[in-house]
Amino acid sequence: MSKVVIITGASQGIGAAVVQAYRALDYRVVATSRSIQPSTDPNILTVPGDIADPATAQRVIREALATFGRVDSLINNAGIFIAKPFTAYTQDDYANVLAVNLNGVFYITQLAITEMLKQRAGHIVNITTSLVDHAIDGVPSVLASLTKGGLSAATKSLAIEYAKRGIRVNAVSPGIIKTPMHGEDTHAALGRLHPVGRMGEASDIAQAIIYLENAGFVTGEILHVDGGQSAGH
Repeated sequence: MSKVVIITGASQGIGAAVVQAYRALDYRVVATSRSIQPSTDPNILTVPGDIADPATAQRVIREALATFGRVDSLINNAGIFIAKPFTAYTQDDYANVLAVNLNGVFYITQLAITEMLKQRAGHIVNITTSLVDHAIDGVPSVLASLTKGGLSAATKSLAIEYAKRGIRVNAVSPGIIKTPMHGEDTHAALGRLHPVGRMGEASDIAQAIIYLENAGFVTGEILHVDGGQSAGH
């Protein structure tokens, strides 16, 4: 029986690339985001909704089980980034970033692990950011670091908590990736922020996730895919 992966933030950018990467491995995919559209592929189930809402997480898991009967992997890709000077963040900014980047992972991961424990096997990948390890002058990122840094720490905690019960938990820590979030006029400047001199592609992150999926002896790993950013400048 084909395995089943749930991917959040799946409608564009990294999430869409990850959907295609798992389909290439013959996984059945449950893809969710606020703007996700129905798929013509019978092996892709789309579930629209705001992942920050616990009801969305419940619906995604419920429909995954009803349609495909199991949950093998979860890719927590949904996230938002608001670049502002620290003192310019509003209460709404703070609430929105925490809602998506932390609550959106917490609720669905609890439910997914509950299902994975029944089969004593599973894999979770959290998407963080290399800004957690390597803040960049001119790229204000306190809310990203506050939330994604929490995910990096939680990745290791979850990996150890469930290591003996067949569930692996890893993270991918991207640099700046070419997605619809970044206009083409910004690509040259953003590329220069990486030691390799260019931005990453969504496929770079998808390939890293697939590596972790197949790496049965790897858990608790924060895999940096950031053109050298976290190593230094």
